[in-house]
Amino acid sequence: MRVCGVEMKGSEAILCLLAIDSGLFDIPDCRTVRLPLLKDQDSEQMKKFQFVFAKLAEDYKIDTFVIRERPQKGKFAGGAVGFKMEAALQLLPDVNTEILTSSFIKEQLARHPVPIVFKETGLKGFQETAFITAYAYLAK
Repeated sequence: MRVCGVEMKGSEAILCLLAIDSGLFDIPDCRTVRLPLLKDQDSEQMKKFQFVFAKLAEDYKIDTFVIRERPQKGKFAGGAVGFKMEAALQLLPDVNTEILTSSFIKEQLARHPVPIVFKETGLKGFQETAFITAYAYLAK
């Protein structure tokens, strides 16, 4: 199974591919690790953003996009653009999209700690949240 962990940060989606096969995790290379949404008011830009995700799913044979949930209210609430980006992913045909709560992720990490120090993964530092989200989904 191959998933793509996604962290919505501002008007940008940060990505991390993660696969599991026979209990072994693999971090495949991906041509895109950051995907900005330049003008969220422009429907063509929204369609392009959605198309890029659909193409990634097709090219890398992604089964599921896994998004870390952000609160809708309060101090740490996500912005409107991020929620539009989430919706664009959820509406993709032929690709499953899951949104994981922070509490679910913490539970999974407590049960199944990440077996490697993040710095040794070869990923960029800004991809850590996307990696953890994908790992928590696959560890369940």
